[in-house]
Amino acid sequence: MEQKNRPHSPVLPPRLAVRMLRAFCNKHLSEAILGDLTELYEHRRTHMSKRRADALFYFNVLQFLQPFAVREKKIFMQSNPYAMLQNYFKVGVRNMNRHKMYTAITIGGFALGLATCLMIFLFISDELSYDKHYANGDRLYRLYNHYNNGDGDKWMSTPASVAGILREEFPEVEKAARLIPYKWYNGGNNLLRKDDGLENTFEEGFAYADPDLLDVLEIPMVYGNHQQALDKAHTVVISRRISEKYYGKEDPTGKVLVLNDDKANAYVIGGVFENFPRHSHLDYDFLLTLTGVEFWPGEQTSWCCWNYDNYVRLRADANVPDLEKKLLSIRDKYQVPYLNETGDATSADVKKYHLYQFQKVANVHLNPENVSDNFSHGDTRYLWLFGGVACFILALACVNFINLSTARSANRAKEVGLRKVVGSGRCMVMRQFLSESLMYSYVSFAFALIITVLALPYFNSLAGKSLSLPWSAPWFLPAILLSAFVIGILAGLYPSFYLSSFQPIQVLRGTLSRGTKSSTLRSAMVVFQFTTSIILIIGTLVISRQIDFIMHSKVGFEKDQVLMIQGANTLGSSQEAFKAELQKLSDVEDVTITNYLPVSGTNRDQNGTWLDGRSKIDKAVGAQHWYADEDYLKTMGMKLIDGRNFIPTLASDSQSVIVNQSLAKELGLKKPVGEKIMTWETFTIIGVVEDFHYENMKGVIRPLFLSKGSGGSIACVKGKSDKMQSLIASSQGVWNKFMPHQPFRYTFMSDNFARMYEDVQRTGRIFFTFASLAVIVACLGLFALSAFMIEQRTKEISVRLVLGASANSILRLLGQNFVKLIALSFVIAVPIGRYMMNLWLQEYTYKIPLTWDVFVVAGLLALAVAVLTISYQSIRAARTNPANGLRTE
Repeated sequence: MEQKNRPHSPVLPPRLAVRMLRAFCNKHLSEAILGDLTELYEHRRTHMSKRRADALFYFNVLQFLQPFAVREKKIFMQSNPYAMLQNYFKVGVRNMNRHKMYTAITIGGFALGLATCLMIFLFISDELSYDKHYANGDRLYRLYNHYNNGDGDKWMSTPASVAGILREEFPEVEKAARLIPYKWYNGGNNLLRKDDGLENTFEEGFAYADPDLLDVLEIPMVYGNHQQALDKAHTVVISRRISEKYYGKEDPTGKVLVLNDDKANAYVIGGVFENFPRHSHLDYDFLLTLTGVEFWPGEQTSWCCWNYDNYVRLRADANVPDLEKKLLSIRDKYQVPYLNETGDATSADVKKYHLYQFQKVANVHLNPENVSDNFSHGDTRYLWLFGGVACFILALACVNFINLSTARSANRAKEVGLRKVVGSGRCMVMRQFLSESLMYSYVSFAFALIITVLALPYFNSLAGKSLSLPWSAPWFLPAILLSAFVIGILAGLYPSFYLSSFQPIQVLRGTLSRGTKSSTLRSAMVVFQFTTSIILIIGTLVISRQIDFIMHSKVGFEKDQVLMIQGANTLGSSQEAFKAELQKLSDVEDVTITNYLPVSGTNRDQNGTWLDGRSKIDKAVGAQHWYADEDYLKTMGMKLIDGRNFIPTLASDSQSVIVNQSLAKELGLKKPVGEKIMTWETFTIIGVVEDFHYENMKGVIRPLFLSKGSGGSIACVKGKSDKMQSLIASSQGVWNKFMPHQPFRYTFMSDNFARMYEDVQRTGRIFFTFASLAVIVACLGLFALSAFMIEQRTKEISVRLVLGASANSILRLLGQNFVKLIALSFVIAVPIGRYMMNLWLQEYTYKIPLTWDVFVVAGLLALAVAVLTISYQSIRAARTNPANGLRTE
């Protein structure tokens, strides 16, 4: 009967209760108590349910948690913590001194990784700090248009009357003000002099602004006040730097400034504002008033032209999504009726798709909404990219530490064994190794700060920044100390677990060292290091090729040997005579004077365009309208593929245009010459110019047409040879003849073209630097790892040499495993690198193909660097006298 009542499987008490008993009871009591309680539990299970038996077992365990049975604390571990830490420190320093190469490589790799992280942290925090200085920053927005038809075009400009509508019809808007973020027809640049002076000075940073903009954007005033500084016609406020440049410490309020020698329209200084902060998307030195301004009759009330940016300060209780829905009334009440009145066929689509939305001023710099405007922007993708690279490089440094710590496990085995034999527990051994890891981390952070200070000037020139370490910030040093602690713990955690797990018996038997020659984990970490390095090399090669493709590909015009003389608008009626004198120079091929050029910093003028008579039927084609003279195409080296150029003596050419291929295609014209197009007036097409890139190559070439016009602010001089210094000198002579009191200013068109791609070039340079750092850090670890692997195989190498092995066979023996790991890294890196570079190249309409040679070159570079890294140690081992390696046998 007893046999039948017993369970068929072993009856075990609850595991948690057993662990509790062993954890809290004295060791000499816990086993005896546990045996009795287990026997009692088995007996209970024969006549009661498991749940009840478990509950009684827990109850019995709790009964033994009494003072007589509780485990004694090992208070000796905490009896003198200072002495313990002092011992840890001494042992750590001793190990550093004993293995100087290992120490230098570990600290050097750590310091490089940390310095890279610090610089990228400074870069990212700088990018994120733009426009965060406003007291009411959470209520500051700017209005933008969103044509939500799938293409998602977003742009800033609106008609002049929109700001007034916002103030008057939307109570949620506390204040609204307009900005024209460029000086019309001069791109924000002017010649300037005091009214009692003769010499003109070239100045940049002009914009038109409403008086309320000073208040909305909380622009601090040095002289004058927000309410009156721009409240009168022909007033201007200037920055502190301009005030000090022209007037010293004097208050210039009420003084007169003359722009471009136009004394009839001089400006009175209404006040001086504090320089815009470096982390502001605005950077102007002159704000010209919009009070009393009307650029043409009816301009301030017409909905025909969109040139104004609108900044608003909302009330504290405003709900932005609800307000954006209410803004549709602007479209329905003003915009659509105007289109219907003028017979514009797009009115139905505008009513369906056109939205007005708000963008926080704090978002303008990084521009996550991707709104088109006249400001330069950061790129959140680059922030994520650089942040990821920094993390990878730091991970490489940590991997080096883990790899080298575990590779040297045999060297530390006896130390661990002896510590355990004399009574140290695993926790104490772990503390020892964690303390060493923290020492490495803190020393590395100290060197990283030194490297950062030394490298910041180079990094600033690389990134186009002026970064510095925030020593005075109260959070900086505590953050550094905390980061060093966290990274030290994370880097040392696995080695401390691994090294503290050694059993004294294994150490004494000598079996441990034989099991540490090869490690799957170490191999995986080497693969990780070189996979990362190869991906970064692939990225560097692709970005470099794309930049080279952009800078040297055919763009549809000749950007080389073209001198751009600035300020030609100040010549007034003498422009034609100036142009004629330039054309007489022996080293000049052609000359044109214009405001519209296919490089950055020149004018753009977008217009709705239709075939003649189709404006009320067809949707408008957005096209750039540029003014050019008869010498424009020749000077720019543009190719006329159909029709003819402008003829200066032909009066009808004042109503003629030359269109690019894209406009002809958009309008559906197979034979454009002779056809008529219309904007606000009608033109006859007399020629077709080959498409040329007038914006950067990230986007497609958009429609454009040239109409006949003369004059502008830039005289473009095409040289006959590449001897540009001679061209500059002769052109300056002509300029001084016409304008002796104005400076001769020039740039090269090729330089302006290059500025269009500064962000791409900067990315390439930063990527190259980061890739180099990653490879250096990875190679540091590989160098030290190969040294320790060779050290462990010293006797084997000596025996092979004694038996007649050649140096080449030793090199193959020692390097073949690393070569296999790098080959595996290449296999993993190629698809990842290809995917990432495809994503990056998607920004460009015109781009290089991702050919196989990019990946092969990256793999061979990584392999070559790795082979060179391990060759030194391998050759050294192959040339060692075998007697030295066998001497201890």
